[in-house]
Amino acid sequence: MEKVNTANKGASFLFSTLDPETLFTPEELTDEHVMIGRTAKQFVEKNVLPEKERIENQDFDLVTDLLRKAGDLGLLAHSIPEAYGGLGLDKISKGIVGENIASSGGYGVAHSNHTCIATLPITYFGTPEQKEKYLPKLASGEYIGAYCLTEPNAGSDALSSQTTAVLNKEGTHYILNGTKIYITNAIFSDTFIVYAKVDGQHFTAFIVERNTPGLSFGPEENKMGIKGSSTRSVIFEDCPVPSENLLGEVGKGHVIALNVLNLGRFNLGSACMGASKSGLKKSLQFTQERKQFGINIADFPATKEKIAKMAARIYAAESMQYRASSLLEDSLGDLYTSFDIKLIGKRMSEFATECAICKVFGSETLDYVADETLQLHGGAGFIKEYGVEQMYRDSRINRIFEGTNEINRLLIPTHLFRKAMKGEINLAARVEEAIVQLSKPEKGGEAIFEKEKAAIDTMRNLFLLNAGLAYEAFGSSLVHEQETLMKLADLAIALFAAESAVYRTYKAIQKNGEEKEELKIHLTRTYLEGAFWDAERLCRQLVTELTSEEKREQLLGLVIRECSRFSSFGKGIARNRSIAEKFYDRAEYIC
Repeated sequence: MEKVNTANKGASFLFSTLDPETLFTPEELTDEHVMIGRTAKQFVEKNVLPEKERIENQDFDLVTDLLRKAGDLGLLAHSIPEAYGGLGLDKISKGIVGENIASSGGYGVAHSNHTCIATLPITYFGTPEQKEKYLPKLASGEYIGAYCLTEPNAGSDALSSQTTAVLNKEGTHYILNGTKIYITNAIFSDTFIVYAKVDGQHFTAFIVERNTPGLSFGPEENKMGIKGSSTRSVIFEDCPVPSENLLGEVGKGHVIALNVLNLGRFNLGSACMGASKSGLKKSLQFTQERKQFGINIADFPATKEKIAKMAARIYAAESMQYRASSLLEDSLGDLYTSFDIKLIGKRMSEFATECAICKVFGSETLDYVADETLQLHGGAGFIKEYGVEQMYRDSRINRIFEGTNEINRLLIPTHLFRKAMKGEINLAARVEEAIVQLSKPEKGGEAIFEKEKAAIDTMRNLFLLNAGLAYEAFGSSLVHEQETLMKLADLAIALFAAESAVYRTYKAIQKNGEEKEELKIHLTRTYLEGAFWDAERLCRQLVTELTSEEKREQLLGLVIRECSRFSSFGKGIARNRSIAEKFYDRAEYIC
């Protein structure tokens, strides 16, 4: 399989072998990265967590005060250019802040929403005048932002918006009418990124200020979780918005809406990964303190397996998040001063597949960790003072935020097929090559991690095999075969996560040797073993559905034979016990 430099080549992991030199890992963080992470962590521990009860009781004056304190520390300014009062930091820093804010629950949602989807539309698509007017205030926290896309009849299908914008006779204002629902930060926001259809047809973005006549709010929603963020309807009734507040171009609102959501999905993945680390810490601390049958819960082998599997999945999530952050930086790092909307839109969409995967894998990792953390707490998990029931409630929204996980799964393989139809990749040739490699696999060497890297190549070939079968079976109607697309997505997600972990560990071994990186090796093998079993299962299901009887038996035999080479990566029980013991020593995530 060809090795390529993945810079500016989204979804290339689906058809090309990764060059380790292009992979960014957490071990490569700079002193500046470490400093901003420490600043965010200390801010949460000192200012936010002590006020947890007031935040949970929806003291929004306190939330806005905290946001302004975060602004004073530069924690709202990472993605705003220096020329407009920001720090102009890279996407790695953006992810680091999101990760470290995440343990704060509802406050973290308010913070991340402000710095990402409520600010980035102006950062990347605003005019010089708009940037000069709004970005310094958004960077400092003087202004708080909100993002208004969802409507009563337009959720995942955002472009079916019914909010309208009509230019008045004088040409000075657009008159907005409509209702946006479930708007985060609504009651304490000063700017609203609002999407409406000009003349009822042309989907367009606007910047609307809080004090605009005709803008009002519905009542506060009584939510399951994330109570520290305000969620209300935002209502526009003959709301006059100055024409200079049109964002981007008339009819090009989708370029802003959909592409900014890509960065939102990446950011959500970082936040979920950070919150997962917090959950693991709770599990490690509680199980070492709580005794049953005369011994600590932590000493039960079943507990150790739970701890190891949580840690391994977090390791994979962390590996993919930092990989994706570097890809996004490569694509967007030189665009802070650009006003080329077409170029910005193209670059922001390039890694849509990877961003969707970060969102899906991160949110499902957090739900998994939250559930296991509650289980390990037993009855205490239901008691408010332990903080686990809030974590459990808060985690659930992430599979709905920024496009449901189902919608994101449908997008993942669709992006690849679109690239193929545009001629950007020769998918047929890749599929043919994958089948050859599955039929005549190369013999793995004895060098460290050769088997793990070979397993990644096989996972990729399994994906390509089934992508080819699906396109052969359905052609252009494949877009309607959601069951097939979602299984392909799960193969792609498992591949990206496993590859990120394997090559991160491989780079660490090359630098430090096997003995010093034993924990990373164990974590990688535990995650990879489960991911590979899932990949084989998905592949066998797809082959069964997509082929005739004669071809089915041939391909299933091929798949089973090839997958049997990777039935295990060592003795899992002993490995998982070793992982747990190492995490017990520090009582927190330690990689």
